[in-house]
This record gives sequence, C-alpha cells and structure tokens, in this order.
Amino acid sequence: MRKVYLALAVLTYLTPISVRAVETAAARTIAIDEIRAGMHGVAYTVFQGTQPEAMDVEVLGILRDVNGPKSDLILVRLHGKKIEYTGVVAGMSGSPVYLDGRLAGALSYRIGEFSKEPIAGVTPIGEMLEISALDRRPESATTTAKAGLSGASKTSSPGEASTTKIASYANLMKPIGAPLVFSGFRDETIQQFAAKFSSAGVVPVMGAGSVSTDMKQPEAIEPGSAVSAILVRGDMGIAATCSVTYMDPQRLLACGHPLLQYGTVNLPMTKANVLATLPSPANAFKIVNATEPIGSFVQDRHTGIMGLLGKDPEMIAVTLTVHGGPSDKTFHYEVLNNARLSPVAMMATVFNALRGMNEYGEETTYRMNGQISVAGYPKVKLENMYAPVDGSAPAAMLAALSVGDRFSRIFDNPYEQPTVNGVQLDFNLVKERRWARLENVHTDVTEARPGDDITVEAVLRPYRGEGIVKQITMHVPTSVSRGPLRILVSDGSTLDQFRRSTPALASKLDLASTIATLNKEHSNNSLYVSLLEADPEAMVADKVMPTLPLSVMNVMEGMRGTQEMVVLGESSVNEASTPLDYVVSGAQLLTINIK
Repeated sequence: MRKVYLALAVLTYLTPISVRAVETAAARTIAIDEIRAGMHGVAYTVFQGTQPEAMDVEVLGILRDVNGPKSDLILVRLHGKKIEYTGVVAGMSGSPVYLDGRLAGALSYRIGEFSKEPIAGVTPIGEMLEISALDRRPESATTTAKAGLSGASKTSSPGEASTTKIASYANLMKPIGAPLVFSGFRDETIQQFAAKFSSAGVVPVMGAGSVSTDMKQPEAIEPGSAVSAILVRGDMGIAATCSVTYMDPQRLLACGHPLLQYGTVNLPMTKANVLATLPSPANAFKIVNATEPIGSFVQDRHTGIMGLLGKDPEMIAVTLTVHGGPSDKTFHYEVLNNARLSPVAMMATVFNALRGMNEYGEETTYRMNGQISVAGYPKVKLENMYAPVDGSAPAAMLAALSVGDRFSRIFDNPYEQPTVNGVQLDFNLVKERRWARLENVHTDVTEARPGDDITVEAVLRPYRGEGIVKQITMHVPTSVSRGPLRILVSDGSTLDQFRRSTPALASKLDLASTIATLNKEHSNNSLYVSLLEADPEAMVADKVMPTLPLSVMNVMEGMRGTQEMVVLGESSVNEASTPLDYVVSGAQLLTINIK
C-alpha cells in the first residue's frame, strides 16, 4: 500500500506544471462527494526525523459548511500505535490523507482540547487546489502590492476570539496548531510579546526546537514531510511548522488551514527535522528544527498555504550592536517583510537582544542611534535615549516599542508599499538610571515686545540627584501679534504629542510625508521651549504653515479637516532646545503678554 502512495507522490512530482496541472491533480484526487462514512485509507506524517510514517484512517462522515459557507470538512478517526499514543498534535496539520489510493485532503482540525481519541477534520484537497489557481491569475502581482498596504487592518485568524464565550465555542473545532518555535529567545520575551503576536494574527502554540537555516538536510521532501515558515532567522529565529499535503515540480500545498490568512505573503520556506513528538492532553506538539531553505511561501489562504520551490524570499536585514559592556555584542538577523508582523518581530527581537545581556539591569539606560533604509526615500533616523521612569516599562521595552512604532507608521500608509532594505541599530548602554523630571520653570519678564529676547529658566530633578538649572534664551518674532503668548517648556514626547493628538492622526500620510514627519520628531534627551501664539496653524502633510491670516484660511476652507489639511488652534512661532544626558520627563506652561 505504501508503494502505491509513494508512486502517486513521484507522479505528482514529475508532472510538468502548466494550466493543466489542476486538471491532472483532479485525476489523482477524490472529490468530497465520492467520500462515504466507513471508507478506510491512510495518512502520512513525520513523528521523528524526516521520513513520513503511515497512519490508518477511518472516515466518520462529512461536516457540511462547518468551515464556512461551502467549506466542508471530512471527519476521520486515526488508527495506529503512535497516533493513538500521541493524539492529534500541533505540527501535524497538512498531513495528506488518501482514500482509495487518491488524495482526499489534509489533516487540519482537531476536536476539543482533551479528546481521548485521535479524531480530526480533513480539509478537502479540491478546496486546497484553489490556492494554486489563485496564484496563477495575472492579477496576483497586483494583489501582492495591495496585501502589503492592507496588512495593518485586522484579519481574523484561527483560534482567535473576542470574548471568553466565543473562545469556548471555538475550542470544539479548531485548526491543529503550527508550533511557533522561538530560537534564541528568552522566556520573558515570549511572555511579553505573545499577546502582540496574537493581535497580529499569529496564535502562539508554543513549541520547542530551533531555527538553523544554514543546516543542510539531504532528504527530499514529499507529501507528509514537515516544512517551516520563517518569521525571523539568524542570531534569533521564529518559525511555524506544519506538513506538506501536495507537491508538483514548482509548488507545494501545506497545513490545510491558514497560518495568518494574510492572502499574498512572502515567507521563507524551509525543510524541517522532527526531533520528537511530545504527547500531552493539554498541549501536544512536535519538537522541530527548521533547516535548509527550499523556497518561499507566497499564499496564505483559508484552506492552506502554498509555497514556490526555489523562490528567494524578501527579508529585512537587521544589524543590532550593543556597546558599553566588556566587549561590543553584535546580532545579525532578518525579519519578514509584512505590514502587521514586521513591527511585532522588530519589537520582540530588540527587546530580546537588550534584555538577554549580562550587562542588563533594572537601572540600565540606553542611547540609541540607527536608521531604517527605505528604497527611494531618505533614511529614517532612530536617535533617542531610554531610561526606566517611575511607573513605566523597562528601558529595553521603551526602546523596542519605539522601533516598532516607526515600522508600523512606515507600513501603515494607504498609498505605497514600502521596500525596507535594512535596519542598523546601535545601543550605548549606561549602567544607571539617567532620568530627570521637569520640576519648575519661570521667566524673567511678564511682558515683551515683538523682536525682544526673553530667558526661560528651568529646574530639573535627576533621579536621586541634585537639581539642574538650565537657561534658554528665546527670540520673540517680529510677526507676533499683540496679546497673550504661551510658552511651553517640555520634553520631546509632549511636544510631538501636541501635534499628533490632533485630527492629523486620523488622516494617514503618504510614505514620503510619513518619513519626513518621523525625521522631525523630537528626542527624549533634550529640554524644549516653544512659543505658542493664538492664531491658527495649518498642517498640510508634513508641512506647517503658522499664523495664517483669516483671509488665507477662508480661501483654504475647502481643505479644512480633510486629509490634505489639518488646522490647529494655535501656532508654534519659535522653538529652542538644550541637550541633556538625561531622559527628560514633564511639561509646564507660562504666559506672557505681547505689547
């Protein structure tokens, strides 16, 4: 019997790919309407190593529309010494099921959490082959661009639920998990970012293993072999693993359910070696090493994922160096290029690198310098300082969130798919909490005239240190109108939030304006003084037009409140700053009268 299925697999592999491929596949497959309760067959999966092993299959019936409208599942019971011992485990999804010598589909769904029998749902192969047809359509290139732009919007994924009640219902029938292996990550990092991966569409089914894409695996893959989709590779790795269902000379189908259901994707595809299959009533999974690259996963759909053999994936290269210890430590790795997951992957890897060092302590402060390279645009500057502030997250988390925020804003534009060529990050580690709170401000005058200079004095209180006095001289522009003039003394975050808290946030900018805005943002380790006049100010994309006359405002009224223009109630007519070797926190307002 095994020879029959191996012959089918060989025939599949030798069939030339063309428009006739789906028709040829149909001749080797069995339609769901031909399947009856009581039929017997065989399924293949890897329990250990790289060789798929057989499991007997008994058809229990057909579940109509259980996986969505016109989306059926074949309910089966699995037999065999190993499967009856392990049960249906994470990593088994995609295992091919054959009935009457023809491919019926992929093991893909499990029933309940603590089932005593290996009963599973099978995604029909006819629904999986639709994915190949999607990828051959001429508009697939356009879909690729659109997928990146829409990636920031939330898409439902397997196992997600908005309430406890819905989650309990979903547990009755849910996808067999693809174990998400974190290689080179600390437990703390995984715990910190599990929720963020979930909100981005990855349901963490924690596994064990490693990601070693430089490791050769001479054994050829076949239906039933384990394959991995790589999210991060290099000095740190994240991979999800399932099984191959179908192959032809150019592509393969796997999983039988979505990983993320993003549609068009670009994820590295590798072989995988199963070290062991761990049985557990609560969380059974395969312990997997992701090994040799074989191509890219390009489709992530409702009924499975599809990979192209030999296709090079597009990854984002990251170099992260930490200075300040006995020796510099440099990490080289790559993260996937995806609107929703790239920011999460960047946050997790940055946090993991900073927290995973012997030099790290709760009082540690970081000075960050770096850049994000986006093809065709100026580099996005990453220059800031992070220190633990009372009641806030650790400095490593603040730095990670800052990098992730910039990635999110680069990807979250509705006009253009960004091509991120690489990321360079340098962190200088300081083994003390360098944070200072703005304690008091005052000025030497209560009245001034246009053209005058005024001095603002600020007192800052460092953490467990003596007060620091800073004086900043401001020039009052000759164009300032009579009346009250507000003086804002603040940290950089407050000054940026003053603009970002306006309706400008609701109108997303194009990529050029987004990068220009990011490069204009203020750093945390300076004290800023801003003069605010009561006349309105208009912002068009990243450009600012202060103190607009009423006549100009009337002409531009048609653009007011639209994506093209946002009006603020007051104008910033001048700004000055003084650098500090502390993370500054706080803001205060003064008011003087212009005569």
